[in-house]
Amino acid sequence: MHDSLTDLKIGIIGLGYVGLPLAVEFGKKYQVLGFDINQKRVDELDAGHDATLEVSDNELADVKNLTFSCNKQDLAECNVYIVTVPTPIDDSNAPDLTPLRKASELLGEFVKKGDVVIYESTVYPGATEEVCLPIIEKVSGLIFNQDFFAGYSPERINPGDKVNTLTKIMKITSGSTPEIGQFVNNLYGSIITAGTHLAGSLKVAEAAKVIENTQRDLNIAIINEFAKIFNRLGIDTEEVLNAAGTKWNFLKFKPGLVGGHCISVDPYYLTHKAQEVGYRPEVILAGRRINDGMGEYVATQLVKKLSSQKIHVDEAKVLVLGFTFKGDCPDVRNTKIIDIVNELNDFNMSVDVYDGWANPAEVEHEYGLSLIGSLKENHYDGIVIAVDHSEFKNMGVEAIRKLGKEKHVLYDVKHVFGPKDSDIRL
Repeated sequence: MHDSLTDLKIGIIGLGYVGLPLAVEFGKKYQVLGFDINQKRVDELDAGHDATLEVSDNELADVKNLTFSCNKQDLAECNVYIVTVPTPIDDSNAPDLTPLRKASELLGEFVKKGDVVIYESTVYPGATEEVCLPIIEKVSGLIFNQDFFAGYSPERINPGDKVNTLTKIMKITSGSTPEIGQFVNNLYGSIITAGTHLAGSLKVAEAAKVIENTQRDLNIAIINEFAKIFNRLGIDTEEVLNAAGTKWNFLKFKPGLVGGHCISVDPYYLTHKAQEVGYRPEVILAGRRINDGMGEYVATQLVKKLSSQKIHVDEAKVLVLGFTFKGDCPDVRNTKIIDIVNELNDFNMSVDVYDGWANPAEVEHEYGLSLIGSLKENHYDGIVIAVDHSEFKNMGVEAIRKLGKEKHVLYDVKHVFGPKDSDIRL
Protein backbone atom coordinates (compact mmCIF):
# COMPACT_ATOMS: atom_id res chain seq x y z
CA MET A 1 0.00 0.00 0.00
CA HIS A 2 1.07 3.66 0.28
CA ASP A 3 3.77 3.05 2.83
CA SER A 4 6.41 5.22 1.20
CA LEU A 5 6.62 8.69 -0.30
CA THR A 6 8.79 7.69 -3.26
CA ASP A 7 7.76 8.02 -6.92
CA LEU A 8 5.01 10.51 -6.18
CA LYS A 9 3.72 12.85 -8.84
CA ILE A 10 1.35 15.30 -7.18
CA GLY A 11 -1.34 17.15 -9.13
CA ILE A 12 -2.76 20.25 -7.44
CA ILE A 13 -6.14 21.41 -8.76
CA GLY A 14 -6.64 25.15 -8.31
CA LEU A 15 -3.76 27.62 -7.98
CA GLY A 16 -5.24 30.34 -5.79
CA TYR A 17 -4.33 31.49 -2.27
CA VAL A 18 -4.35 27.87 -1.06
CA GLY A 19 -3.13 25.84 -4.01
CA LEU A 20 -0.09 27.84 -5.06
CA PRO A 21 1.76 27.92 -1.69
CA LEU A 22 1.04 24.18 -1.40
CA ALA A 23 2.39 23.50 -4.91
CA VAL A 24 5.54 25.49 -4.11
CA GLU A 25 6.24 23.61 -0.85
CA PHE A 26 5.55 20.17 -2.32
CA GLY A 27 7.59 21.16 -5.40
CA LYS A 28 10.68 21.45 -3.19
CA LYS A 29 10.49 17.67 -2.51
CA TYR A 30 8.33 16.00 -5.15
CA GLN A 31 7.35 16.23 -8.81
CA VAL A 32 4.35 18.60 -8.82
CA LEU A 33 1.91 19.70 -11.51
CA GLY A 34 -0.06 22.84 -10.66
CA PHE A 35 -3.32 22.81 -12.65
CA ASP A 36 -5.76 25.70 -13.07
CA ILE A 37 -8.54 26.29 -15.60
CA ASN A 38 -7.57 29.99 -15.79
CA GLN A 39 -5.06 30.38 -18.65
CA LYS A 40 -4.14 33.90 -17.51
CA ARG A 41 -3.22 32.60 -14.05
CA VAL A 42 -1.04 29.82 -15.51
CA ASP A 43 0.71 32.25 -17.90
CA GLU A 44 1.43 34.66 -15.03
CA LEU A 45 2.91 31.87 -12.88
CA ASP A 46 4.95 30.56 -15.81
CA ALA A 47 6.32 34.08 -16.17
CA GLY A 48 7.37 33.89 -12.51
CA HIS A 49 4.87 36.15 -10.73
CA ASP A 50 2.01 35.51 -8.27
CA ALA A 51 -0.64 38.26 -8.29
CA THR A 52 -2.05 37.10 -4.94
CA LEU A 53 1.36 37.97 -3.43
CA GLU A 54 1.32 34.81 -1.31
CA VAL A 55 4.51 33.55 -3.00
CA SER A 56 7.41 35.86 -3.90
CA ASP A 57 8.99 35.89 -7.37
CA ASN A 58 12.26 34.56 -5.89
CA GLU A 59 10.46 31.69 -4.19
CA LEU A 60 8.71 30.75 -7.44
CA ALA A 61 11.98 30.85 -9.38
CA ASP A 62 13.69 28.55 -6.83
CA VAL A 63 11.28 25.62 -7.20
CA LYS A 64 12.63 23.22 -9.79
CA ASN A 65 10.10 20.33 -9.74
CA LEU A 66 6.97 22.41 -10.31
CA THR A 67 5.22 22.89 -13.63
CA PHE A 68 1.99 24.79 -14.34
CA SER A 69 -0.67 23.83 -16.83
CA CYS A 70 -4.26 24.31 -17.89
CA ASN A 71 -4.15 21.28 -20.18
CA LYS A 72 -6.07 18.63 -18.26
CA GLN A 73 -4.27 15.77 -20.08
CA ASP A 74 -1.13 16.61 -18.08
CA LEU A 75 -2.98 15.31 -14.98
CA ALA A 76 -2.82 11.74 -16.35
CA GLU A 77 0.76 11.34 -15.06
CA CYS A 78 -0.13 12.10 -11.44
CA ASN A 79 -0.87 9.53 -8.72
CA VAL A 80 -1.79 11.87 -5.85
CA TYR A 81 -4.31 14.66 -6.45
CA ILE A 82 -4.94 17.58 -4.11
CA VAL A 83 -8.07 19.70 -4.66
CA THR A 84 -7.82 23.34 -3.56
CA VAL A 85 -10.74 24.98 -5.38
CA PRO A 86 -12.93 27.64 -3.73
CA THR A 87 -16.12 26.73 -1.86
CA PRO A 88 -18.29 29.87 -1.91
CA ILE A 89 -21.92 30.47 -0.96
CA ASP A 90 -24.70 31.57 -3.29
CA ASP A 91 -26.95 34.63 -2.95
CA SER A 92 -29.17 32.83 -0.45
CA ASN A 93 -26.15 31.80 1.70
CA ALA A 94 -26.39 28.14 0.66
CA PRO A 95 -23.14 26.25 -0.06
CA ASP A 96 -22.12 26.41 -3.73
CA LEU A 97 -20.27 23.16 -4.42
CA THR A 98 -20.04 23.77 -8.20
CA PRO A 99 -16.22 24.22 -8.29
CA LEU A 100 -15.82 21.10 -6.11
CA ARG A 101 -18.17 19.03 -8.30
CA LYS A 102 -16.36 20.15 -11.48
CA ALA A 103 -12.95 19.34 -9.98
CA SER A 104 -14.25 15.87 -8.99
CA GLU A 105 -15.62 15.29 -12.50
CA LEU A 106 -12.24 16.29 -13.94
CA LEU A 107 -10.40 13.89 -11.62
CA GLY A 108 -12.78 11.10 -12.54
CA GLU A 109 -11.23 11.20 -16.03
CA PHE A 110 -7.71 10.59 -14.72
CA VAL A 111 -7.79 8.73 -11.39
CA LYS A 112 -6.26 5.25 -11.72
CA LYS A 113 -6.09 2.21 -9.45
CA GLY A 114 -4.14 2.95 -6.29
CA ASP A 115 -4.35 6.76 -6.64
CA VAL A 116 -5.17 9.02 -3.69
CA VAL A 117 -7.36 12.15 -3.92
CA ILE A 118 -7.00 14.67 -1.09
CA TYR A 119 -9.47 17.54 -0.63
CA GLU A 120 -8.46 20.80 1.08
CA SER A 121 -11.52 22.94 0.28
CA THR A 122 -13.67 23.88 3.28
CA VAL A 123 -16.95 21.95 3.31
CA TYR A 124 -19.59 20.67 5.74
CA PRO A 125 -18.95 17.34 7.51
CA GLY A 126 -19.71 14.54 5.06
CA ALA A 127 -19.39 16.50 1.81
CA THR A 128 -16.27 14.69 0.58
CA GLU A 129 -17.89 11.26 0.90
CA GLU A 130 -21.45 12.27 -0.02
CA VAL A 131 -20.80 14.66 -2.91
CA CYS A 132 -17.25 14.44 -4.29
CA LEU A 133 -16.22 10.80 -4.20
CA PRO A 134 -19.43 9.43 -5.82
CA ILE A 135 -18.72 11.76 -8.78
CA ILE A 136 -15.20 10.32 -9.15
CA GLU A 137 -16.63 6.78 -8.90
CA LYS A 138 -19.26 7.50 -11.54
CA VAL A 139 -16.89 9.11 -14.07
CA SER A 140 -13.95 6.74 -13.53
CA GLY A 141 -15.87 3.49 -13.06
CA LEU A 142 -13.58 2.76 -10.09
CA ILE A 143 -14.71 1.82 -6.59
CA PHE A 144 -13.84 4.14 -3.69
CA ASN A 145 -11.66 2.57 -0.97
CA GLN A 146 -11.03 -0.44 -3.17
CA ASP A 147 -9.54 0.99 -6.38
CA PHE A 148 -8.78 4.55 -5.25
CA PHE A 149 -8.60 6.30 -1.88
CA ALA A 150 -9.22 9.72 -0.34
CA GLY A 151 -7.91 12.11 2.25
CA TYR A 152 -9.09 15.41 3.69
CA SER A 153 -6.66 18.00 5.00
CA PRO A 154 -8.31 21.40 5.43
CA GLU A 155 -6.44 24.51 4.35
CA ARG A 156 -5.42 26.99 7.03
CA ILE A 157 -3.97 29.71 4.81
CA ASN A 158 -4.20 33.24 6.22
CA PRO A 159 -4.04 35.56 3.16
CA GLY A 160 -1.47 38.33 3.46
CA ASP A 161 0.13 36.83 6.59
CA LYS A 162 3.89 36.58 6.11
CA VAL A 163 4.49 35.15 9.61
CA ASN A 164 1.98 32.29 9.87
CA THR A 165 2.76 30.74 6.50
CA LEU A 166 1.79 27.26 5.26
CA THR A 167 4.67 25.29 6.81
CA LYS A 168 4.35 27.08 10.18
CA ILE A 169 0.68 26.24 10.75
CA MET A 170 -0.16 22.82 12.19
CA LYS A 171 -2.05 20.76 9.62
CA ILE A 172 -5.04 18.50 10.22
CA THR A 173 -4.89 15.33 8.11
CA SER A 174 -7.19 12.36 7.57
CA GLY A 175 -7.62 9.36 5.28
CA SER A 176 -10.42 7.09 4.11
CA THR A 177 -8.67 4.05 5.65
CA PRO A 178 -6.17 3.87 8.55
CA GLU A 179 -3.33 3.18 6.07
CA ILE A 180 -4.29 6.10 3.84
CA GLY A 181 -4.62 8.32 6.92
CA GLN A 182 -1.01 7.47 7.76
CA PHE A 183 0.07 8.09 4.16
CA VAL A 184 -1.65 11.51 4.02
CA ASN A 185 -0.21 12.40 7.43
CA ASN A 186 3.31 11.44 6.36
CA LEU A 187 2.94 13.32 3.08
CA TYR A 188 2.01 16.60 4.75
CA GLY A 189 4.42 15.91 7.61
CA SER A 190 7.24 15.99 5.05
CA ILE A 191 6.63 19.71 4.36
CA ILE A 192 4.85 21.10 7.45
CA THR A 193 7.46 22.00 10.07
CA ALA A 194 4.77 22.90 12.64
CA GLY A 195 3.59 19.28 12.69
CA THR A 196 0.37 17.46 11.82
CA HIS A 197 -2.72 16.17 13.62
CA LEU A 198 -4.15 12.96 12.21
CA ALA A 199 -7.93 13.03 12.69
CA GLY A 200 -9.91 9.80 13.04
CA SER A 201 -11.98 10.27 9.89
CA LEU A 202 -12.62 12.59 6.94
CA LYS A 203 -15.77 13.86 8.68
CA VAL A 204 -13.89 14.82 11.86
CA ALA A 205 -11.33 16.75 9.79
CA GLU A 206 -14.09 18.49 7.81
CA ALA A 207 -15.94 19.41 11.01
CA ALA A 208 -12.80 20.72 12.72
CA LYS A 209 -12.12 23.13 9.89
CA VAL A 210 -15.62 24.49 9.71
CA ILE A 211 -15.85 25.16 13.47
CA GLU A 212 -12.48 26.97 13.57
CA ASN A 213 -13.87 29.78 11.46
CA THR A 214 -17.36 29.64 12.96
CA GLN A 215 -15.92 30.17 16.43
CA ARG A 216 -13.93 33.17 15.20
CA ASP A 217 -17.02 34.57 13.46
CA LEU A 218 -19.01 34.39 16.70
CA ASN A 219 -16.24 35.97 18.76
CA ILE A 220 -16.18 38.94 16.38
CA ALA A 221 -19.99 39.10 16.36
CA ILE A 222 -20.20 39.55 20.14
CA ILE A 223 -17.57 42.32 19.98
CA ASN A 224 -19.57 44.01 17.19
CA GLU A 225 -22.65 43.82 19.39
CA PHE A 226 -20.68 45.33 22.27
CA ALA A 227 -19.58 48.15 19.94
CA LYS A 228 -23.18 48.92 18.99
CA ILE A 229 -24.15 49.10 22.69
CA PHE A 230 -21.12 51.21 23.68
CA ASN A 231 -21.76 53.63 20.80
CA ARG A 232 -25.21 54.28 22.26
CA LEU A 233 -23.70 54.73 25.70
CA GLY A 234 -21.02 57.12 24.45
CA ILE A 235 -18.13 54.86 25.55
CA ASP A 236 -15.11 54.09 23.34
CA THR A 237 -15.15 50.38 22.49
CA GLU A 238 -11.38 50.02 22.17
CA GLU A 239 -10.85 51.51 25.64
CA VAL A 240 -13.34 49.01 27.08
CA LEU A 241 -11.65 46.11 25.28
CA ASN A 242 -8.20 47.21 26.48
CA ALA A 243 -9.47 47.35 30.05
CA ALA A 244 -11.20 43.96 29.87
CA GLY A 245 -8.16 42.53 28.05
CA THR A 246 -6.07 42.84 31.22
CA LYS A 247 -7.77 39.65 32.45
CA TRP A 248 -5.70 36.61 31.42
CA ASN A 249 -8.56 34.69 29.80
CA PHE A 250 -10.32 37.55 28.00
CA LEU A 251 -10.12 36.90 24.24
CA LYS A 252 -8.76 39.89 22.35
CA PHE A 253 -10.98 40.38 19.33
CA LYS A 254 -11.75 43.69 17.63
CA PRO A 255 -15.00 44.92 16.12
CA GLY A 256 -15.16 45.17 12.33
CA LEU A 257 -16.47 43.99 9.01
CA VAL A 258 -16.19 40.24 8.56
CA GLY A 259 -15.52 39.45 4.90
CA GLY A 260 -13.19 37.18 2.98
CA HIS A 261 -13.60 33.62 1.76
CA CYS A 262 -13.52 31.88 5.16
CA ILE A 263 -14.98 33.43 8.30
CA SER A 264 -18.01 34.98 6.61
CA VAL A 265 -18.73 31.86 4.52
CA ASP A 266 -17.85 28.71 6.45
CA PRO A 267 -20.51 29.02 9.19
CA TYR A 268 -23.18 28.75 6.49
CA TYR A 269 -21.76 25.37 5.46
CA LEU A 270 -22.23 24.08 9.00
CA THR A 271 -25.71 25.59 9.45
CA HIS A 272 -26.78 24.17 6.06
CA LYS A 273 -25.81 20.66 7.13
CA ALA A 274 -27.31 21.12 10.60
CA GLN A 275 -30.67 22.06 9.10
CA GLU A 276 -30.46 19.12 6.70
CA VAL A 277 -30.29 16.76 9.69
CA GLY A 278 -33.12 18.54 11.50
CA TYR A 279 -31.30 20.90 13.85
CA ARG A 280 -32.03 24.62 13.72
CA PRO A 281 -28.84 26.47 14.76
CA GLU A 282 -29.49 29.64 16.74
CA VAL A 283 -26.26 31.13 18.03
CA ILE A 284 -24.29 30.66 14.78
CA LEU A 285 -26.94 32.34 12.61
CA ALA A 286 -27.40 35.18 15.11
CA GLY A 287 -23.67 35.90 14.86
CA ARG A 288 -23.88 35.82 11.06
CA ARG A 289 -26.78 38.31 11.08
CA ILE A 290 -24.81 40.75 13.23
CA ASN A 291 -21.65 40.48 11.14
CA ASP A 292 -23.47 40.62 7.80
CA GLY A 293 -25.21 43.81 8.91
CA MET A 294 -22.08 45.73 9.92
CA GLY A 295 -21.56 47.45 6.55
CA GLU A 296 -25.04 48.91 6.70
CA TYR A 297 -24.48 49.87 10.35
CA VAL A 298 -21.24 51.75 9.55
CA ALA A 299 -22.95 53.68 6.74
CA THR A 300 -25.89 54.62 8.98
CA GLN A 301 -23.53 55.77 11.76
CA LEU A 302 -21.72 58.03 9.30
CA VAL A 303 -25.00 59.51 8.02
CA LYS A 304 -26.14 60.28 11.58
CA LYS A 305 -22.83 61.94 12.40
CA LEU A 306 -22.89 64.06 9.21
CA SER A 307 -26.44 65.19 10.03
CA SER A 308 -25.50 66.07 13.61
CA GLN A 309 -22.63 68.23 12.23
CA LYS A 310 -25.15 70.00 9.93
CA ILE A 311 -23.43 68.60 6.85
CA HIS A 312 -25.93 68.10 4.03
CA VAL A 313 -26.24 64.33 3.48
CA ASP A 314 -27.83 64.49 0.03
CA GLU A 315 -25.03 64.54 -2.56
CA ALA A 316 -22.34 64.63 0.16
CA LYS A 317 -18.91 63.47 -1.01
CA VAL A 318 -17.51 60.48 0.90
CA LEU A 319 -14.09 58.82 0.62
CA VAL A 320 -13.79 55.17 1.62
CA LEU A 321 -10.17 54.21 2.33
CA GLY A 322 -9.64 50.51 1.65
CA PHE A 323 -11.64 47.90 -0.22
CA THR A 324 -9.91 44.54 0.36
CA PHE A 325 -11.35 42.23 3.02
CA LYS A 326 -8.35 42.75 5.32
CA GLY A 327 -5.28 44.95 5.74
CA ASP A 328 -2.11 44.67 3.61
CA CYS A 329 -3.61 41.98 1.40
CA PRO A 330 -4.92 42.20 -2.21
CA ASP A 331 -7.84 39.78 -1.66
CA VAL A 332 -11.22 41.38 -2.45
CA ARG A 333 -13.29 38.19 -2.29
CA ASN A 334 -16.50 38.67 -0.33
CA THR A 335 -15.38 42.06 1.00
CA LYS A 336 -18.00 43.76 3.16
CA ILE A 337 -16.75 47.24 2.20
CA ILE A 338 -19.11 46.99 -0.79
CA ASP A 339 -22.02 47.01 1.70
CA ILE A 340 -20.86 50.39 3.07
CA VAL A 341 -20.52 51.78 -0.46
CA ASN A 342 -23.94 50.52 -1.59
CA GLU A 343 -25.63 51.86 1.52
CA LEU A 344 -24.02 55.31 1.15
CA ASN A 345 -25.07 55.34 -2.52
CA ASP A 346 -28.64 54.64 -1.37
CA PHE A 347 -28.44 57.89 0.63
CA ASN A 348 -27.60 59.62 -2.68
CA MET A 349 -24.03 60.33 -1.68
CA SER A 350 -21.09 60.48 -4.07
CA VAL A 351 -18.65 57.76 -2.98
CA ASP A 352 -14.97 57.43 -3.96
CA VAL A 353 -13.08 54.27 -3.00
CA TYR A 354 -9.28 54.21 -2.80
CA ASP A 355 -7.17 51.08 -2.28
CA GLY A 356 -3.59 50.66 -3.51
CA TRP A 357 -3.65 46.93 -2.72
CA ALA A 358 -6.73 45.95 -4.72
CA ASN A 359 -6.60 45.11 -8.43
CA PRO A 360 -8.85 47.77 -10.10
CA ALA A 361 -9.83 45.43 -12.96
CA GLU A 362 -10.90 42.71 -10.51
CA VAL A 363 -12.92 45.21 -8.43
CA GLU A 364 -14.60 46.53 -11.59
CA HIS A 365 -15.38 42.99 -12.77
CA GLU A 366 -16.61 41.57 -9.44
CA TYR A 367 -18.37 44.62 -7.99
CA GLY A 368 -18.93 47.06 -10.88
CA LEU A 369 -16.96 49.66 -8.96
CA SER A 370 -14.18 51.94 -10.28
CA LEU A 371 -11.45 52.63 -7.74
CA ILE A 372 -9.89 56.10 -7.77
CA GLY A 373 -6.15 56.23 -8.48
CA SER A 374 -5.16 59.29 -6.46
CA LEU A 375 -6.35 61.26 -3.45
CA LYS A 376 -7.65 64.85 -3.54
CA GLU A 377 -7.19 67.27 -0.65
CA ASN A 378 -9.97 69.43 0.79
CA HIS A 379 -12.58 67.46 -1.16
CA TYR A 380 -14.69 65.24 1.10
CA ASP A 381 -17.54 65.69 3.60
CA GLY A 382 -16.92 62.26 5.08
CA ILE A 383 -13.91 59.94 5.23
CA VAL A 384 -14.18 56.28 6.26
CA ILE A 385 -11.02 54.34 7.15
CA ALA A 386 -12.49 50.93 6.32
CA VAL A 387 -9.31 48.79 6.11
CA ASP A 388 -6.19 48.97 8.27
CA HIS A 389 -3.60 49.05 5.47
CA SER A 390 -0.12 50.14 6.62
CA GLU A 391 -0.32 52.89 3.99
CA PHE A 392 -3.09 54.63 5.92
CA LYS A 393 -1.30 54.25 9.26
CA ASN A 394 1.86 55.69 7.70
CA MET A 395 -0.01 58.63 6.19
CA GLY A 396 -0.98 59.73 9.67
CA VAL A 397 -4.30 61.17 10.76
CA GLU A 398 -3.43 64.78 9.80
CA ALA A 399 -2.72 63.86 6.17
CA ILE A 400 -5.98 61.91 6.03
CA ARG A 401 -7.89 64.83 7.58
CA LYS A 402 -6.48 67.10 4.83
CA LEU A 403 -8.47 65.09 2.29
CA GLY A 404 -11.64 66.39 3.94
CA LYS A 405 -13.25 69.81 3.57
CA GLU A 406 -12.80 72.27 6.38
CA LYS A 407 -15.88 70.75 7.97
CA HIS A 408 -15.92 66.95 7.64
CA VAL A 409 -16.42 63.70 9.58
CA LEU A 410 -13.66 61.09 9.97
CA TYR A 411 -14.89 57.55 10.79
CA ASP A 412 -12.13 55.17 11.92
CA VAL A 413 -13.79 51.76 11.54
CA LYS A 414 -10.62 49.73 12.19
CA HIS A 415 -9.16 51.71 15.13
CA VAL A 416 -6.13 52.66 13.01
CA PHE A 417 -5.62 55.79 15.14
CA GLY A 418 -6.31 56.69 18.77
CA PRO A 419 -9.73 57.40 20.31
CA LYS A 420 -9.33 61.19 20.11
CA ASP A 421 -8.08 61.28 16.49
CA SER A 422 -11.38 60.61 14.72
CA ASP A 423 -14.94 61.89 15.03
CA ILE A 424 -16.46 58.44 15.18
CA ARG A 425 -15.18 54.89 15.69
CA LEU A 426 -16.69 51.44 15.60
